[in-house]
Amino acid sequence: MEEQIQKVIEAIRPAVQADNGDIFLRSVDTETGIVEVELVGACVSCPASTVTLKAGVERILKDRVEGVTEVRNIGETFIESSVSL
Repeated sequence: MEEQIQKVIEAIRPAVQADNGDIFLRSVDTETGIVEVELVGACVSCPASTVTLKAGVERILKDRVEGVTEVRNIGETFIESSVSL
């Protein structure tokens, strides 16, 4: 499953990089189907990054890789944790 997800992310990556961002696979929970990625570069401050993640990356992964249930951006979790310090 992880190999399939990585191949899909590699196919998506040029579109994200075209907007001065990037996407990296960070983890896959094969039991729950949750995929964690990190959006970096321009994606960090882009207000459309949530739409890109959910309507783009998550939709594509669900369509192409059986078992994917959700895609989360761990970069957002890190930023939220840092702000509360």
